[in-house]
Amino acid sequence: MQLKHALNAGLSALALLVPAGVAAQTAQPAEPALEEIIVTAQRRSENLQEVPVSVAAISGDTFRDYLAGGGDVLALSGRVPGLYAETSTGRIFPRFYIRGLGNNDFYLGASQPVSIIIDDVVMENVVLKSSPLFDTQQVEVMRGPQGTLFGRNTTAGIIKFDSIAPSHETQGRGTVTYGTFGTVTADAGVGGSLIDGVLAIRASAMVQHRGDWVDNTADGTKLGGYDDKAARVQFLLTPGEDTDVLLNVHGRDLDATSTLFRGYALTKGSHKLNGNYDKDKVAYNDGDANDQSYEGWGSSLKVDHDFGNVVLTSITAYETTNGYSRGDTDGTAGNFAESQGNIDDLDQWTQELRLASDTTGPLNWQVGGFYFDSDEQLTFRPYNFFETGGASGFVTLGNENRSWALFGQAGYRITDDLKLTGGLRWTEDKKEMNVLRALQAGTFTSVEDGRRITQASYTGIRHVELKDDELSWDASAFYDLTDEVSVFGRIARGFRGPTIQGRTVSFNGAPTTATSETILSYEAGLKSSLLDDRLRLNGAVYTYTVNDIQLTAFDGNGTARLLNADKGVAYGLEVDAEAFLTPDFIITAGLTYTDTEIKDDQVTTSICSGGVCTVKDPLVNGRAKIDGNPFPNAPEYILSLTARYNMPLADGSNLFLFTDWNMTGRTNFVLYESEEFYSKGDFEGGLKIGYENPDRTYEVALFGRNITNEKNVKGVIENYLAAVVNDPMTVGISFTARLP
Repeated sequence: MQLKHALNAGLSALALLVPAGVAAQTAQPAEPALEEIIVTAQRRSENLQEVPVSVAAISGDTFRDYLAGGGDVLALSGRVPGLYAETSTGRIFPRFYIRGLGNNDFYLGASQPVSIIIDDVVMENVVLKSSPLFDTQQVEVMRGPQGTLFGRNTTAGIIKFDSIAPSHETQGRGTVTYGTFGTVTADAGVGGSLIDGVLAIRASAMVQHRGDWVDNTADGTKLGGYDDKAARVQFLLTPGEDTDVLLNVHGRDLDATSTLFRGYALTKGSHKLNGNYDKDKVAYNDGDANDQSYEGWGSSLKVDHDFGNVVLTSITAYETTNGYSRGDTDGTAGNFAESQGNIDDLDQWTQELRLASDTTGPLNWQVGGFYFDSDEQLTFRPYNFFETGGASGFVTLGNENRSWALFGQAGYRITDDLKLTGGLRWTEDKKEMNVLRALQAGTFTSVEDGRRITQASYTGIRHVELKDDELSWDASAFYDLTDEVSVFGRIARGFRGPTIQGRTVSFNGAPTTATSETILSYEAGLKSSLLDDRLRLNGAVYTYTVNDIQLTAFDGNGTARLLNADKGVAYGLEVDAEAFLTPDFIITAGLTYTDTEIKDDQVTTSICSGGVCTVKDPLVNGRAKIDGNPFPNAPEYILSLTARYNMPLADGSNLFLFTDWNMTGRTNFVLYESEEFYSKGDFEGGLKIGYENPDRTYEVALFGRNITNEKNVKGVIENYLAAVVNDPMTVGISFTARLP
């Protein structure tokens, strides 16, 4: 009781910090109140405020606002506390970082410590992680290791996307936008009952188009456009009151410009863009050689059967894709650094069986098993070995990944105020790589410049196999201090399986490997619903240590090589807030601060060649010592803010304004510290002004993305001082319709 009195006093002090518009309403009736948010962070539906995990949730409508200018999943970057994302391979290769932990490797077979789950299916390959997101119900970002219920390769966290599911009620929605650069987005879904009470359907589709808008001054071509099309159909069969069967079939077809590298857009000694950057122009040897094309499809079958006190769930899924991406990585017409990576074929099978309690008592539990099977055939062409004559510059690799897991979790409510939860997962992970085709001896002619290059046959390792088994676990306590405020503590151990990097073979180098990394994470958090549910304030402090952390270093020719450093450590805090300032004015705000540090006094990495950059780290034999450096792509802080203001009209219709902003602190792009390869204080904003009719069946709005036209560097190619820059300002109009 003393603790509760102390907390009430602390909350009274906190109320003084809340915007005056909120505090002034404390004496008003409870309406309006923030809506309850239901999440599935523990593989069951629960109130966000009752889950002992740091979770952020974004509604499908808000997510669609972020995509209005033709964006993809990268639009989430910086808009959720702790989440950062970037790419150097266009729309097919997003890389994610949570609480500073991620992987900047651009190898098509790379693993990431942030797992992507779409409609209950893990998307392991980086191209699968780029699957278009449309007709989305909700996005959940789970921060910290999630290895007990979701498996290996979740040491940083999970981003989970749930599509709108079929219903026996007739439902439909659609959004169409048109904007700058001829950008068109259409995202729609409609469904209802086929056989009343027995069979329902929902069909969804997305089209994103942008015209080529960047002039290639070297050959007169134009770049920058894309056509990304996707569709999904879901059938919900209910053969009896105890059984649900959900079939999901989906596909994608993409043709697009790959990432535009802006050669020598940075100047030695500065991290700012110089006069060589022109958003409307590039100068590439061959503009047609900076494109990408992918197609794929997948299907999942989810069966739930209720036995009374327990529910059995089976999820069987298959994903496949193939395509290529090619890029002019030096970003100029004067050099010839080009490369291409293909997925000739990818087949991923997953099977999960889970048995979970379905009771309202103090005990809840679940046990299950998981099987993962992936086969990939990858082909690479390095920049100066494009196939000519009788010799081949192709390198083809075969990757196999098999994984088994058994898991269980139990939660018990000790008292009305205290609940304990614990989980355990055993996983065996096996990876193999075979060199199916290597560089052959001969004389190669660079297609672009006619140079003759003599190449010896590859004589290195042709088979690599790694295997490991690990235990992941977590334990948490959740305590209700008052009806409005709860606190939790969580300890979690996870691991990322061993990794093989084969792209080095395309430069006649042996494949590189990294053993499993393990993480031990500690966090303590607060979840609260204050001021008559007008203010939701959640937060956490955390620290973690990654032993044998997997890092990717880049050699002078840009070849990525894997290595293990002794450890990486981090600590930080995050805050999520949502508040009604008035009945018609709602804001959300987020803050993350993260301090990351590599701990290994022996590890070194290659640096930019030819002295084109200013290295700040100590050098040993021309290599930088990175002990004490931050993790790459780990912003020191992330700030985010959204605000929506409604202006109800006399006839019941509504005018509204929605805006969103985010800012990121210092972010190092590479393993070593330099004067050039980082960003600091980058920000972007979005705006939407619209009208809703009285029954809310349609809205029309003007929108803008990056409305201040910020030029933010998101990545670099070191040897050419080349920059990857965010999209310029886009503006347009959107129309949304909903079935009544």
